[in-house]
Amino acid sequence: MSRNQTPAADRLHIGFFGRRNVGKSSLVNAVTGQALSVVSDVKGTTTDPVSKAMELLPLGPVLILDTPGIDDEGALGALRIQKTREVLRKVDVAVLVTEAGHPETDAERELIALFQEREIPYLVAVNKTDLTAAEVAPPAIAVSAATGDGVESLKEALGRLAAERGENRRILGDLLVPQDVVVLVTPIDAAAPKGRLILPQQQTLRDILDSHAIAVVTQTDELAGTLSALGRPPKMVVTDSQAFGAVSQIVPSTIPLTSFSILMARYKGNLSAAVAGAAALDKLQNGDTVLISEGCTHHRQCGDIGTQKLPAWIQKHTGKTLQFAFTSGGEFPSDLSPYALVVHCGGCMLNEREMRFRAKTAADAAIPMTNYGIAIAHCHGILRRSLSPFAELAVLLDN
Repeated sequence: MSRNQTPAADRLHIGFFGRRNVGKSSLVNAVTGQALSVVSDVKGTTTDPVSKAMELLPLGPVLILDTPGIDDEGALGALRIQKTREVLRKVDVAVLVTEAGHPETDAERELIALFQEREIPYLVAVNKTDLTAAEVAPPAIAVSAATGDGVESLKEALGRLAAERGENRRILGDLLVPQDVVVLVTPIDAAAPKGRLILPQQQTLRDILDSHAIAVVTQTDELAGTLSALGRPPKMVVTDSQAFGAVSQIVPSTIPLTSFSILMARYKGNLSAAVAGAAALDKLQNGDTVLISEGCTHHRQCGDIGTQKLPAWIQKHTGKTLQFAFTSGGEFPSDLSPYALVVHCGGCMLNEREMRFRAKTAADAAIPMTNYGIAIAHCHGILRRSLSPFAELAVLLDN
């Protein structure tokens, strides 16, 4: 996959924060070399977070986020500040933009405290140095969006922070050796996007190829014939979660079986917590509300997995009368107290930091949180089998 096709969830998310009129948007434009944000001498010109996916040397594929001033005023200002705080949930690296010759403000100290509280690596860029003789004390970086002075130094510093982030995560490539065969079961139904595979399927396929292993892609109805046609058993079978029941009946128990959703939870770093959260499915009571959350937004169709199939499987498994609530995209409640359980998608459209934030929000509220694939496997009685490629997780099922 070329870098300009890198999914937003896999890009380094860089957020620019600060007070109104310190030149955040001008600095964003200078760093990106594009007129990404509208700039003006009028305070509060940036009214909502602005994002742009791009290739930024020496960083590679990034998502740049320009935010409203943290010191905005009035009721509308409060909404803008809330949007800025929401951006913090998914930022990998933060840039606090201040103004040369001006003392640090309470708003700027508050932002630094938020960066530290959320363990977000950050830099301080002191802008408008062309307008004053005031010295900038390291480690802050002196910049001028107007003249371009210091912009390359800022980009190099961002590159060093990005390198510390690390890019060694694999979807399943670390479980494979060259020439291993992996069978991918990708149902093509009314919910499948026309003319293409969904993102987790694309990413899994690419990771297999990057491992010099062999990927065989088939549908559920052709799975038995595909397995028979292979000269040797595959290393594993990966299926769309909604086909777990049918696929588990076809694949011999000697062949490891898992789902794209479970692989994505592993990739995002929240698989262990999601496995532990599955136990809550057996503790649901009449009247409990289950929150089903998707990281993407798409047109709902008949038979939609999140709003129709998953609730039906959970109802059948529990035998209880339950209530269901739904969120999608960037929506995720800050107050999870109304819910007995959160069931989240694999999060292919959300970056790792956002997924960790959501998992932490649930953990802090003591609300169990599990994953689509894990919940479906549990409801079909094949959870242990669906985790067979990950031996280290077996202990969670025995506790």
